[in-house]
Amino acid sequence: MAAQVECWFLNPLCFSNSPTSHSRHSIKLQSFRSGPNAFLLLSPAKPCHCSFLENPSPATENPSSTYNPDITSDSRRDRRKAVRVAWEKLLRWSRTWELKAKTDVLEGTKKVVVLGGGSFGTAMAAHVADRKAELEVKMFVRDPHVCRSINENHFNCKYFPEYKLPENLVATTDVSAALLGADFCLHAVPVQFTSYFLEGIARHVDPNLPFISLSKGLELHTLRMMSQIIPRALRNPRQPFVALSGPSFALELMRKLPTAMVVASKDKNLANAAQQLLASQYLRISTSSDVTGVEIAGALKNVLAIAAGIVDGMNLGNNSMAALVAQGCSEIRWLATKMGAKSTTITGLSGTGDIMLTCFVNLSRNRTVGVRLGSGEKLNDILSSMNQVAEGITTAGAVIALAQRYNVKMPVLTAVARIIDNELTPEKAVLELMNLPQVEEV
Repeated sequence: MAAQVECWFLNPLCFSNSPTSHSRHSIKLQSFRSGPNAFLLLSPAKPCHCSFLENPSPATENPSSTYNPDITSDSRRDRRKAVRVAWEKLLRWSRTWELKAKTDVLEGTKKVVVLGGGSFGTAMAAHVADRKAELEVKMFVRDPHVCRSINENHFNCKYFPEYKLPENLVATTDVSAALLGADFCLHAVPVQFTSYFLEGIARHVDPNLPFISLSKGLELHTLRMMSQIIPRALRNPRQPFVALSGPSFALELMRKLPTAMVVASKDKNLANAAQQLLASQYLRISTSSDVTGVEIAGALKNVLAIAAGIVDGMNLGNNSMAALVAQGCSEIRWLATKMGAKSTTITGLSGTGDIMLTCFVNLSRNRTVGVRLGSGEKLNDILSSMNQVAEGITTAGAVIALAQRYNVKMPVLTAVARIIDNELTPEKAVLELMNLPQVEEV
């Protein structure tokens, strides 16, 4: 007949050593033996009726197995002290860093121009205007109705009708007046229209005016990034350039929710200046010298977001979503590193951070396009119903051309491009992707 042995795993909050008086959260381990074989069962214990004053049972007075509340309390105090000390060191380091950091950029900046009155351009214009009440922020917009709404009522009636804008943010339809005397330019014109727009205003642009690009994507026919488009369109290869990227929805910036982004420039001093201009209590700005990595990640994540939306629209489940996004991240890393980017950039804020936000959150325009495609809607119908640009649609074709140029295989992003070109249905794309050869993970 099998013998039964009971061992009690006591709740650490219960200070009784009695096996008959134990915590309601303790566990009973039962060992059943029969011949050479044995197996263990875990079962719930009885409710605890122990007390702090209860005497230990003689059967459990072995020092090696006795629970000592004093030792546990000391350990807990030591752990809490270590955590507190670590946090205090972090705060001291932060205060020391702030004292050393220069703040003269914001103090010396008198005027910032924002080119483009879309949602993100408006959000960043409002953010910069909030940084200093004396700062003049001029936003160039094309729509006279939006211009009047901003100047008379301090609302962007088209994108943020419920969010009041700072009074030192002024809109204009005169681009030369907007640019005159500006210390920084925030460029928020969509990628596909940037060359045409800048070529038309080049004569009004100071050759030393730093451009901080808020636009993400690749020019379809030339495959150029914004760091290449802007100097070329302005006919000034030395035009100071900074790329701003990272996980950021315009709506949450307007609500002043905590956000973190990256500014990238080959000029370290310029990156630091942009950081000082933009960083605030609710917007953290990191710097990077990897312009290519930041721009490529920012462009390709839009295409991946369309793929993620298609998976959601087809109701393929969470397993499919995780697999697709992981594969897409690898494809972005393969191409970016071939183009000279750092792999650490792709796993940072402007890469993985932006990918997670754009692929998993419903506020994403590109993801929304994917959801509707996956649900069976036609692309033309989707585009005609949108009042904002989903850059991933035009970027998809450019991404595939880049992949061919650098000899990189990108199955997921290629499938998105073929769906957008109406050469492949979402259902057929899933089938073909799942039937690809089973290979080693790279």
